[in-house]
Amino acid sequence: MPMSPDSAAFLAKIREIALALPETEERPSHGQATFFAGGKMFAQFRDDHHGDDRTVIVVKVGDAETRTMLIEADPQLYSRPAYFRADWVSINLAPRAPDWEHVAGRLRQSWLLAAPPKLRATQAF
Repeated sequence: MPMSPDSAAFLAKIREIALALPETEERPSHGQATFFAGGKMFAQFRDDHHGDDRTVIVVKVGDAETRTMLIEADPQLYSRPAYFRADWVSINLAPRAPDWEHVAGRLRQSWLLAAPPKLRATQAF
């Protein structure tokens, strides 16, 4: 099923942010646009994944406690992603307009958590 114009615009913005991070590449994983830093996954864009009617970006947050805290603090923005370990969270991009600065910050943090140590050591952002 083709993406809606809003979802396509969200993916374009996610690509712009993610691919600007060092040594980042995009490749499909499980049919989803997925972003890797030095070969390690740090984000996945999902649009209506398995018919869930949601558009999200899944990012690494470090640990289960952080994920739980984020979801409890703002359950409209954050949710638990299906098929991911406890140190990942979904950021809901719709129905409200995304705060792109916030999303970019979460993508950078996820990049830092996922990137190999040698690559992380070369970055300051």
